[in-house]
Amino acid sequence: MMMEVVVAVEYRIDRRSGVPAFQQIVQQTKQALRLGVLVPGDRLPTAKEVAEVSTVNPNTTLKAYRELEREGLVEPRPGQGTFVRRTLGRPETGTDSPLYGELVAWMSKAAGAGLEQDDVTALVASAMEKQYAAGTTAATGSTGATTTRSSTGE
Repeated sequence: MMMEVVVAVEYRIDRRSGVPAFQQIVQQTKQALRLGVLVPGDRLPTAKEVAEVSTVNPNTTLKAYRELEREGLVEPRPGQGTFVRRTLGRPETGTDSPLYGELVAWMSKAAGAGLEQDDVTALVASAMEKQYAAGTTAATGSTGATTTRSSTGE
């Protein structure tokens, strides 16, 4: 009996962002890979499952998964689903890292000072742009995928 880890990724599509839905799915999947929420061997939700939760056309999800496959991050297995092939995470990016704890503490301070989410987004984007000016700029906006991990026997 093989154990399969099923990770329920709930994609949040912001239709007002101007970013195509398939690209939001790609971004949110990459964020989950960076944070270690998704790891090699995890199965992504089916296009039908994503469509039911996020109200996007299944073809939109398939387009996102093809892009992730092209980048070597996931692989389709006929009749089984789409599985994570490799991670983008590093120990420093996990939610149990000291840096994450410092960021959460800073966010609490910002909220306590009366800053709204858009204010924090603007501050973080500005600081990232200043810090990483020589490299590529990070995408701004919400990448709010939520995940739940559970194991099932097969």
